[in-house]
This record gives sequence, C-alpha cells and structure tokens, in this order.
Amino acid sequence: MDGKLIERNEDILNAGSERLLPWVNEILAEAGLVFKDIDGIAFGAGPGGFTGLRLACGVAQGLAFGLDVPVLGVSTLEALAMTAYSGFNATERIFACLDARMGEVYAAAYLIHGDVSETIQAPAVMPPHQLPGMADGNAWIGCGEGFASYPDLLGPDWVEVRGDCWPTAASVARLAAPRLARGEGVSAELAAPLYVRDKVALTTVERLARGGLK
Repeated sequence: MDGKLIERNEDILNAGSERLLPWVNEILAEAGLVFKDIDGIAFGAGPGGFTGLRLACGVAQGLAFGLDVPVLGVSTLEALAMTAYSGFNATERIFACLDARMGEVYAAAYLIHGDVSETIQAPAVMPPHQLPGMADGNAWIGCGEGFASYPDLLGPDWVEVRGDCWPTAASVARLAAPRLARGEGVSAELAAPLYVRDKVALTTVERLARGGLK
C-alpha cells in the first residue's frame, strides 16, 4: 500500500496451507484494506519444491479468479537475489543458488538496481560442478543456501557470498508491483509454476552415479 510492505513468514515443515488465507486476512486488516481493494496478486513461481509451488500458484489463482484481478508469478531465484540486494541505490550483480536436492542446484544470475531486476542467466537446474563461471571481470555476489550445501562452489568468482538469504514475500512484492502496473499480469487460468526440473526422483543407480544418496 503506497510503497509499504507488510508480510508474514514462518518456517513450516511440510505444511503451510492452513496459514495462507488467515495471513491474507490479517495483512489486509493491518493495512486497512479489504479484498475489493486488491489490484493484482503475485506469487513465488519457482523453481522449488513441487508441493509448495503448486500450493502458492493454486492459492494465487483462486484469489485472482474470485477477485477478477491479474496474477503474476515471480521466480524464486529472482526473489532470492532481491532479498540479498543491499540497496542504497547501488547496482549489484547477484548469482542466486538454492539446493535442489538430488545432487543438483537451482541457479540464476541477475543485475539488480533498486526494484529493477535484469536476468543475466535464466533459472536452471544442474549438478553443482556444471555451474557456469562468472569470471567476466565484474564483481559478483553469491547468495542462497546452495553455497552452504556445496562449499566447493565458493571460489574466486564471488566477491562476497550471502549464504543466509532466503526468498521473501516482500521481495516478490517489490519485483511484481511495477510489472503488474505495466500490465504484465495474466488471467488466473494462465498462471503456472516454474518447475525447471521435470523429474522429481532418481533411481538408486542414478543417485549413486551422481556421487551419493543425498
């Protein structure tokens, strides 16, 4: 509301669906708004866990359909990069990396200035040793728990690593607000998660071939 960000967050294992709609009501009440004041809805589209992505997309679609407003998905990695962004009207090159399990990471690279993000490398999933190097003469900041899960990722490509960052609802809102204002939202039925990974499990042979059973 007028640039003010209000969010709720909680680290919940294998749950969360029972929190979302009560949080929506709480946040609207705190902001002094009602449902008819909503102009658009954004959600963290992924990549990430399949269940969480479907939940986020489904709730966003349901609300957007009922309110007849546009919906917009924001990449989880882009939101992570925005969370890591230090602000102060600076321009930062940020490489976002999350542990994708199954011996892989989700990764993407962004150029961020204020609330504007430019994608340098689109979200992808791959084994850590296949990550593209960023030794392009620029100062790159690494962020995300992928760096903690795979310490070998740490190296000369990064001037700094902000490993304790996570994607937040506030970052999703910061990225989505100007895009919705430009008319980039879609109708509810067109919203979809960004899975990136097509396969959700590996056989034991495949896992051993990747170096272990993680």
